[in-house]
Amino acid sequence: MKCPFCGHENTRVIDSRPSDENNSIRRRRVCDECKKRFTTYEKIETIPLIVIKKDNNRESYDRSKIEAGVLRACHKRPVSVNEINRLIDAVETEIFSREEKEIPSAVIGELVMDKLKDLEAVAYVRFASVYREFKDISTFMDELKKVMVKDQ
Repeated sequence: MKCPFCGHENTRVIDSRPSDENNSIRRRRVCDECKKRFTTYEKIETIPLIVIKKDNNRESYDRSKIEAGVLRACHKRPVSVNEINRLIDAVETEIFSREEKEIPSAVIGELVMDKLKDLEAVAYVRFASVYREFKDISTFMDELKKVMVKDQ
């Protein structure tokens, strides 16, 4: 690591510790030439993910959008914040393990619905009704019947 003060090539790490909830490492360094100290942070570089929307527009992946949809679906349901976070973490793990630069929003929606179906039936139906844009009561009833058959 090059010294930010004198530009010398040789610096030494004198202390390392995790920071930011173990998402990065903070390193204290000292320059062998000018003896000044400075701090660096080491983070994992993630591939920027682009979401392809239904209308073919593209936008950067945003965890908070999944969070908002799941929170709405779970409103006044017996689902803890920890369960919601685990669900979103599991969805993100699947998304990022694909190692693709672009992912259709439909794939993300299906992953969320799969996880919600196992977590809470009412939340699943709420999410599906918005996500699948149920046009009438019969499509809503068809989805309910699928859930009811699974639960029996």
